[in-house]
This record gives sequence, C-alpha cells and structure tokens, in this order.
Amino acid sequence: MGSGMAGIIALSFALTLLAKSAVAEETTVDLELVLAVDVSFSMDEGEQLIQRTGYVDAFQSPLVMSAIMAGSLGRIAVTYVEWGGTAVQTVPWTLIDSPASAVRFAGTLSRQPMRRLSFTSISDTLAFARRLTASNEFHAKRTVIDISGDGPNNYGAPAPVARDAAVREGITIDGLPIMLERASSAPTILDIDAYYRHCVIGGNGAFLMRVRTLGEFGDAIRNKLVTEITGPGLSELPRDRFRRVRYNEEARYNCLVGEELQEHPRRSD
Repeated sequence: MGSGMAGIIALSFALTLLAKSAVAEETTVDLELVLAVDVSFSMDEGEQLIQRTGYVDAFQSPLVMSAIMAGSLGRIAVTYVEWGGTAVQTVPWTLIDSPASAVRFAGTLSRQPMRRLSFTSISDTLAFARRLTASNEFHAKRTVIDISGDGPNNYGAPAPVARDAAVREGITIDGLPIMLERASSAPTILDIDAYYRHCVIGGNGAFLMRVRTLGEFGDAIRNKLVTEITGPGLSELPRDRFRRVRYNEEARYNCLVGEELQEHPRRSD
C-alpha cells in the first residue's frame, strides 16, 4: 500500500472519530426526563387543560431555564407522554439547551390535541417510559420519569412491579399525586399521595409533590421540574405548600387497592 493511500485511510479514520465524537457530544445531556401526565377519565377537560398549561408555562419559566443551564452540560432531553390505560408519546424527545429550544418545546406541546383515555395503568406507563429512555439517541447522567395522576393503578401489572424494574435500571421515578376535592365517578382513594409514596415512586432521590387545588398546578409543576433538573438535594423549594415527600420502601401499604376497587367499586368517602 502506498504512502498516499495510507494517508487517505488514516485521514478518513480520524474524520470518522471526530464525527462520532461530535455526535456523542451533541447527544450527551445532563438529564433524560419523561413527563408522564394523567389524561384518564377521572381528570375532567378543565383539569387537563390547567395541567397542560402548567407544563407549557413551566418550560417558558426563567427558573426552569436557569436550572437547565446550571447543569454541567447545560442541556437536557425531554419527552411528554399522556396516559390512562395506555400511554401515548405526545411530544417526541426534544433537546433543550437554550430559551429558544424550551419555547419551541412548549409551543409544540400547546398545539397537541387534548385526549382522554380510559382506565389507569401506572405500570404500563412506566414500562412505556422505560422503552422510550432505552430507544432514544441521548445519553444522560440521570434518567427520571415524572408521573402525575389522581388514582391508583387499576389495569395491567401491579405498579410496584413496573417501578422496581425501572429502579433496577437506574431510573428515578418521581410523583405528582393530584388530590383535588371534587366528586369523581371513577373508583379512587383519598390517600393517593400515600399510594404514590409507597407504590409508585422510587430510585435515587425520588420524591413526590402533592397538588390539592387547581391553583397550585402551575407552581407545583415548575418547582418539581426545577428539583428534577437540578438534581437530588440541590434545589430549594417552598416548604409550606410543596413539601417534598421522600420514598420509603420499608413502609407497608396495600399497593393492590386500585385493582381491588376496580373489581369491587366503593365510595371513597
């Protein structure tokens, strides 16, 4: 092989390595975040709109953008999932590394049609979110599934089975239990925060944040995102309205309460 050909091969190899390095740099992020939002029939259309608006506004918030830019890489990857008995990826994986990209993500989300899905399968949603984190092009130091909901799992495998599978893969699951004081035709429970604490959230730094009124959605969503983006123990949150509750795997709780209610409905009051 002539020296000229050897030089061309060497140059080609070097360019390939540089290209791979550039791609790896572009797709390495501080956080992969799955936002899994309840759109089951227990959430009426007004509640769903307020919830959606909370996420749209949060990604245009200077607080959320500051949290993103404060990371070692200054960029995260986010996808938005809506769920009931099944889960649907409403907004695909999006790189957010500037105010402009955050605004584009918010705009894409705001334009999506509203949907409602029957049943409540937290387990299927967690499994769906795991597949999304395994199949995207990003690489992250941390992976978080942020799941909101107002009722216990009543379809598919028990929620702790899906939670434990995700935690074994190094995924953290945080919760936003919705505890609005209004009548619901769906079988539910009064202590949905306790259910989320013992049966849904898990992993390193896992926490939940309760929402008790419609007016709290916006602040709760924004503060929860700041905490998840910043990392466990690094953000400061208001302690009165949005107290974080840590995961306690030792406590005993009936994690099949949703399946039992589905089989034998009863009034929650």
